[in-house]
This record gives sequence, structure tokens and C-alpha cells, in this order.
Amino acid sequence: MIHQSRADNSTEKVIRSLLAPDLLVIDDFGLRRLNAQQSSDFYEIIIERHRRTSAIVTSNRSIDEWIPLFDDPILAQSALDRLAHNAYQIVLEGDSYRTRQRPGIATSTPPRRRRN
Repeated sequence: MIHQSRADNSTEKVIRSLLAPDLLVIDDFGLRRLNAQQSSDFYEIIIERHRRTSAIVTSNRSIDEWIPLFDDPILAQSALDRLAHNAYQIVLEGDSYRTRQRPGIATSTPPRRRRN
């Protein structure tokens, strides 16, 4: 989204739209390494939202794997410190939920509750 906005000079508008919501959800963070511009953009968004609004970040990587994903480890540490401040970390273990959603996989339905 931000990358595309650079082509039409709407970057400032897009970043403002990411700062405005009470809750920002960043899904699948860390699938790829961030380049210098992406690292800087992520840092700026986290810094501007810190202590004002909430964020949910999902990732298939553990947090200790996040710093090497950034172009600049100092920016990474600063952003992660702010994310971790007053944060709750929930680690899900087990098989992928998507595995159960594949076509052709029979899913068992939970037993129904009987009404008295």
C-alpha cells in the first residue's frame, strides 16, 4: 500500500490513514525482509501510534526473529520496544487452522447441547 503510494505521490495521505484508526492490524508481519524505505515507514508508523492507539501484529516468526528483518537494527529495536510496551503476547501452537479448511477435508462438528 505505501509502496504503491510512492508512484502517485499519495504517501503522506496513506500514512495518515494508517495513523488514524483506533486499532491497526498488521497481519503476517515478517514474511519478507524489509528494505530501507519499508523499515523507515514501519518505524514511523509505530512511533506515531505509540501510546495513542492500539495495534495487533500477527507473525509466523518469533519476536527474536524480527530484528534481522529490518534494514537498520537500531530502528528495529526502537520500534519493537514501543510495540512491546504494555503489550500482550499470545503464542499459538499446533497445526495450522488453514489445514482444516482445505477442500475435501472432513471436519467434525461439535456435539450439540441438549436443551432441557
